[in-house]
Amino acid sequence: MQAPKVLEHIKPAHIACTKEDIAPIVVMPGDPLRAKYIAENFLENAKLVSDTRNMFVFTGYYKDKRVTVMGSGMGMPSMSIYAFELFHFFGVEKIIRVGTCGGLIEDLDVPDLILADSSYNEGSFAYAFNGDPTHIAYPDSKLNATIEEVAQDLGLKLHIGTVMSTENFGFYSDNENVLKRVPKNIRIIGEEMESFALFHIAQAFEKQAACILTVVDSKFSKVFMSQEDRERSLNESITLALEAIIK
Repeated sequence: MQAPKVLEHIKPAHIACTKEDIAPIVVMPGDPLRAKYIAENFLENAKLVSDTRNMFVFTGYYKDKRVTVMGSGMGMPSMSIYAFELFHFFGVEKIIRVGTCGGLIEDLDVPDLILADSSYNEGSFAYAFNGDPTHIAYPDSKLNATIEEVAQDLGLKLHIGTVMSTENFGFYSDNENVLKRVPKNIRIIGEEMESFALFHIAQAFEKQAACILTVVDSKFSKVFMSQEDRERSLNESITLALEAIIK
């Protein structure tokens, strides 16, 4: 599996900084304001290096490890733009997504943590990207193993399983129809909108990617986490990602 070729004269259109401004390791929430929050509360000497389209990119240090944090936006198209540019133009080696998801099994409560060991997408993203007909994409197994180890060290419980990257926001669409069509041998535990694109692009570039998700709502619960609570609850997944980076 290969990444699409880019014409030699093409420059990054969505990240406006030099290659040296971006660290080889990126922590990537969906919300650019959450990237700002991470930079201000977790990094030292963080510097804003790009803000094209208000997608904030900060580079700083976490316990002496240089790291970049930036938003991905919502959905696979947005994730695919930024992941591609980071891997292709900026030489990034590792991206850890820290995001939110909806829980699809009764075992999950708000705000449990999920580590995705695969991502399912029913659509044609992979085929459109590089002609691959697959509907399953995988994170880097070594990076996932490190995250699991760090979670144990921090006393954090992780639910590990397959998530589904949807093309619609779950509450605004009838995703039950999609779930009914998922192959019977695939057990979906949560739904979000970006991990499939991240994993597939990382595999194409032979780079590392992982996805840590906080459950903010569930089909089995009336609890719906507020914006304020989401910010506080995501601190655990942010800490887990950053600690895994320096492991």
